[in-house]
Amino acid sequence: MSIINTKALLAMAEDARSSAYSPYSGITVGAALLTADGKVYKGANIENASYTPTICAERVAFFKAVSEGERDFIAIAIAGGEADKPSKADFPPCGVCRQVMGEFCKGEFIVIWGNGEKMTKKTLAEILPFGFDKNIL
Repeated sequence: MSIINTKALLAMAEDARSSAYSPYSGITVGAALLTADGKVYKGANIENASYTPTICAERVAFFKAVSEGERDFIAIAIAGGEADKPSKADFPPCGVCRQVMGEFCKGEFIVIWGNGEKMTKKTLAEILPFGFDKNIL
């Protein structure tokens, strides 16, 4: 299992913001997803004029990793805020992204967000206490 360097992972998420496509909201978000074998998959938010097809950075990172066969994840870092400005200190993942995390990760999966100066680190169980899973079906 990889040791999590939270500052480095958050810096990668910040770097991923530069790939965001956000002409409507002006909010850029980057995510860096760490696998158990130490690989990092980056994602950035991609907006659409009709909004519904818009996808968050966290889901981009997960879907890239899953489409490459990855299934064992350790942590994700998220950085976001107004384009061309520093990341906000408090920028947690949305509910849909939390649910996607719940599909592929156990409760001890680590979720990090912040701006380098202030960082929040929570487990998935803490931020998704009643996630929808296969046991409900």
